Amino acid sequence: MPSRHSSTIIMIEGALCIALAIVLSKINLFEMPQGGSVDFELVPLLLFTYRRGLRWGARAGALTGVVKILLGAYFYNIIQVILDYPLAYAFVGLAAVTPKIFGLILAAMGQIACSVISGVVFFAEYAPEGQSPLVYSLLYNTPVLSVKYILSGIAALILWKALDKALPVSK
Repeated sequence: MPSRHSSTIIMIEGALCIALAIVLSKINLFEMPQGGSVDFELVPLLLFTYRRGLRWGARAGALTGVVKILLGAYFYNIIQVILDYPLAYAFVGLAAVTPKIFGLILAAMGQIACSVISGVVFFAEYAPEGQSPLVYSLLYNTPVLSVKYILSGIAALILWKALDKALPVSK
């Protein structure tokens, strides 16, 4: 069980990573017409998750989603907001479950699942006539989030090696 002091340090580290994620979310490499973008917001969250594990990583991800809501996220319905923000971002914690690459894939799949469900349930009217909302949501969300996770994962894994040497996690 971590001491109160070490928990405080972890929370401060998490808050800094959340703040950096929010800043990086404003620098889009590519933006989709009905929402969603490719950026590097996941890099600090992945690094925090690799350092602190599933529980802390999921909390930081969920809090990032809450901050995004407070800063003006697209709000259609309370269930949609929960799916697209706190729940979707909490899945970043799965990156700590297994070795880095497979964990990254699990995290991406969790966030993609949230976005696809939200797309099918709440944004089906954007599907072209005659196309299944599920197919449309898969085709809309999967490529964007996959690219985002691939780029962020590569950046996080590169930075992880340097960060782990400079600031090893104390046990």
